[in-house]
Amino acid sequence: MFARLSRYQGSPVPAEGDQSAHAEAVVKRVGGLPGFLGVYYFVERATGKAVSLTLWEDEQTMRASEERADQIRVETAHREGQRIVSVERYEVGFSHLVP
Repeated sequence: MFARLSRYQGSPVPAEGDQSAHAEAVVKRVGGLPGFLGVYYFVERATGKAVSLTLWEDEQTMRASEERADQIRVETAHREGQRIVSVERYEVGFSHLVP
């Protein structure tokens, strides 16, 4: 499994702000890409820092998604008033989620 980690910076997010407002649309767009396994979005409301983590079956499908994922990332960041700070790629050494 491989992961793409994108870091963003924007304005502080109000405590009552709904982080899931556009989630369904974003997940639908990225979820249709071959090899997509999942996504997490993390936000530090007080500073406006955010991170998205997408998971991919293998390095090949992650790399093949680069152009489309970049387009989605840029459009989403623009809509949310964020700037993209960095995009990094990793092989997942291990994972564990409690059911």
